[in-house]
Amino acid sequence: MQDVIMEAHDIHKSYNIGTENELEILHGIDLTVHRGEFVSIVGTSGSGKSTLMNILGILDRPTAGEYFLNGIDVAHANDNELSHIRNREIGFVFQTYNLIPRTNALKNVELPMMYARVPESVRRERAEELLRMVDMGERMTHTPDELSGGQKQRVAIARALVNKPSLILADEPTGALDSHTGRVIMDLFHKLHKENGITIVLITHSQELAEETERVITLKDGQIIGERKGNDYAD
Repeated sequence: MQDVIMEAHDIHKSYNIGTENELEILHGIDLTVHRGEFVSIVGTSGSGKSTLMNILGILDRPTAGEYFLNGIDVAHANDNELSHIRNREIGFVFQTYNLIPRTNALKNVELPMMYARVPESVRRERAEELLRMVDMGERMTHTPDELSGGQKQRVAIARALVNKPSLILADEPTGALDSHTGRVIMDLFHKLHKENGITIVLITHSQELAEETERVITLKDGQIIGERKGNDYAD
């Protein structure tokens, strides 16, 4: 039996609580992810994907329910503990890359390690290693405006890996890319998963991309309405 890395029980999320405009977005989410899995959460716009992603990524708190990440009780952690968990346990890959504009690829990748107070020599070596792993070894000194969309996303993936997180949370990582470049990025995720055993949770509206993962979780109107095995894409 694989280790459980992420466990959510009866997660609810409401806004404008106690007012006439109170709105519940998530209506009791139960979700378990095991170490080494490649899982997708798929749903259309308005399904609650972004709200769920923010809670799983510890960018927001649930209104009710329990959430454990790598055995840590996230729902009851204080703000300092949450900041530490985000930095050390989760690697984020966003649709819009979230790179610092006037900072080169190497420094962008080093940034999470600076927050983790990793020594400078170790930071540089680790960042260089990961940029080479994502085929960006020749672009380390380039700033984001000198990189294509696919290259920016590769840098973002390298940055997500620097603190050796428990999992990668990828929110529409191919959404801003053309189909060919998106394919390259998905192939990279598959490589990281298969060769390095990295746990990945992919948030997407694309049924086609979701089908490539080992397990497909379908979200609709703030509830999980289905779960099935994917096709587990192979080269």
